[in-house]
Amino acid sequence: MALLCRHNRVLWLINMTSAGEKQYYSLALVKWLFKHLPPDMLVGLLYDIGCQLEHSCQKWGFLDDSILSCISFRISVFHAYGHQWPCQIVYHPQKCAGFGLSDGEGCEHLWSALKHLIPML
Repeated sequence: MALLCRHNRVLWLINMTSAGEKQYYSLALVKWLFKHLPPDMLVGLLYDIGCQLEHSCQKWGFLDDSILSCISFRISVFHAYGHQWPCQIVYHPQKCAGFGLSDGEGCEHLWSALKHLIPML
């Protein structure tokens, strides 16, 4: 799993040791990011399941309120159209101030460029 900046440059990578996208990998990346940012910096987070991650953080307290209040969760554009109608409006990055034309597909481009390094099973 990777954390990329707004310009699609890799900030950090995590080696996933279990199958599937587990929320704790993304939470670990977010916590690590906030250790390197000023405490009042606002962060727009584009993630394939951003709505589920936000809900889990609010329900179970996975992130401190000081971090959670500085994050604007959104869904990457490609995945926003696959979600139910309210998620398309609320979590679509291009329908929200501050995201510009960001599509959140930087990780997809990264994996496409690195796929030749992944052995076939």
